[in-house]
Amino acid sequence: MPPQLVLASSSPARRALLANVGLTPIVQASNFDESLIQVSDPHSLTATLAQCKAEAVAKHFSGQPALVLGCDSMLWLNGKVWGKPQTQERAIAMWQEMRGNKGELVTGHALIDTQQKRTLVRCATTVVHFVSATDREITSYVATGEPLNSAGCFTLERLGGWLVERIEGCHTNVIGLSLPLLRAMLRELGYALDFATGSTTLQPL
Repeated sequence: MPPQLVLASSSPARRALLANVGLTPIVQASNFDESLIQVSDPHSLTATLAQCKAEAVAKHFSGQPALVLGCDSMLWLNGKVWGKPQTQERAIAMWQEMRGNKGELVTGHALIDTQQKRTLVRCATTVVHFVSATDREITSYVATGEPLNSAGCFTLERLGGWLVERIEGCHTNVIGLSLPLLRAMLRELGYALDFATGSTTLQPL
């Protein structure tokens, strides 16, 4: 029996991304306390958080055929890790430093196969170049509330896309998860993607 994909995240962007490529995961937020992990390196930080989130959800699917996917994204810019700004004041300050600059959007991916009792943890990095946004653009963008709960204070697929000049690397990674990396992880665990039904199903290799 093919396993059910479980998304250990409440992120609408990640859910929509999977839906757009034919996957309908079970969505279960981990509610993991991110403040418990104090790591300065963005790759180690996102990888650890992704694994902790996946493990928190995977325990609810013990004994069931499930693939639990946990993700976490951060922006690495000017030697600092940039997460979700939460407040308008913090978002404006971040954008004043981001504009005309470039950063690395790092997303940790953790995939747990509950049947095989195997866990894979990987990271994907995409370089994001930001436009030299004006004060007016920054203020009006932040006022929408869109960037306040977004890693790196922007969303590529929505209004924030106007403020991105170009990217180097996987664009879906910037949205919340790298589809090429997820495909590679699925194959490493022994699963192939099948599109014969008009949607996407997971089948043994």
